[in-house]
Amino acid sequence: MEQIQPGTTKYAIYAKFEVDGIVEKPDVVGAIFGQTEGLFGPELELRELQKTGRIGRIEIQLSTKQDKTQGRIMIPTSLDRASVALIAAALESIERIGPCNAKVVLEKIEDLREIKRKRIIERSREILKKWDMELASDTEKLLKKLLEESREYEVAKYGPEELPAGPDVKSSDSLIIVEGRADVLALLRAGVRNVIAIEGVKIPESVIKLAKTKKEVIVFLDGDRGGDLILKELMQTVPITYVVRAPPDMEVEDLTPKEILELLDKAKKPPTEPTEFNTHMDHVKKVVGELKNSLEAVIFDNNMEVITRIPVSNLAEELKNMEGVKAVVFDGIVTQRIVDIASEKGVSLLVGCRVSDITKKPKNLKIMSFEDLEK
Repeated sequence: MEQIQPGTTKYAIYAKFEVDGIVEKPDVVGAIFGQTEGLFGPELELRELQKTGRIGRIEIQLSTKQDKTQGRIMIPTSLDRASVALIAAALESIERIGPCNAKVVLEKIEDLREIKRKRIIERSREILKKWDMELASDTEKLLKKLLEESREYEVAKYGPEELPAGPDVKSSDSLIIVEGRADVLALLRAGVRNVIAIEGVKIPESVIKLAKTKKEVIVFLDGDRGGDLILKELMQTVPITYVVRAPPDMEVEDLTPKEILELLDKAKKPPTEPTEFNTHMDHVKKVVGELKNSLEAVIFDNNMEVITRIPVSNLAEELKNMEGVKAVVFDGIVTQRIVDIASEKGVSLLVGCRVSDITKKPKNLKIMSFEDLEK
């Protein structure tokens, strides 16, 4: 199958298939569109994605032998990593092609930008080799220095998964977790060397163990839906200190070194919520007095006005579906689950009758008990 050229296309999905019968290319294409339709909503409909150019022309290669058809599918796409993974998994759900039983297995997902980078690197090596042969001894020394400096940007490998990482990922007291190898390179160019990539939505065991040995863990993710999905997974497995996001619909790898450093610096600045809440604490204390022994919760908006009052038993599920929440005060125990949900929804103040043993305390969330307010 002819390799597509990386341009606006970022990834290529490759899958192989086997059919118990004789089918043609249109049968395969029809199965791809028909049997993945409606699985993940209109934003991931293959027909619509192809119309808008987010998915390119689907290439099919097949051959027949002894009443069986075997072949290969290639789908080029400019979608984000999480969406690409969903489409790849959806291909494996295809059970019939034409009138025949079929099995589809994912072979690989190629980062076409990485292929282009490799070609450029190989070409640069050829250029350097030729240049080295032509230059005088003084210039050779200059080249040697240039090559030594360039090694600062070389990506190391960490753990049995051989995850892309910076050279200081083991020795540093802090750790920065990013999505992919391109993000590691972007941070290395900014002089940040204690970085590691998870290379997918599933969090590698090596990263989980490494994070538990660090005083500070920073998550630096893309500003898209894929970043949202990865953040949810990380919050369940890693002790996060700070969360840093690229601007909406931007990827970390697209940021300049200056933008990367500014975002990291901004995330570490001390929160301003305690001063802001001082002007509202009398109101909060009054609500606490009303809530004692009520088993109810009061939700405040960004202006510290009451949005609603609900039973504590419904708090977790209700909070998941709410936006613009500034504070939550409730007659119940502050658990890690409530803390995780509140942090994900951008809540700044969480007050309960008692606070349990919280292992992951987000820096952007102030947690208090009724007793704390009375001091």
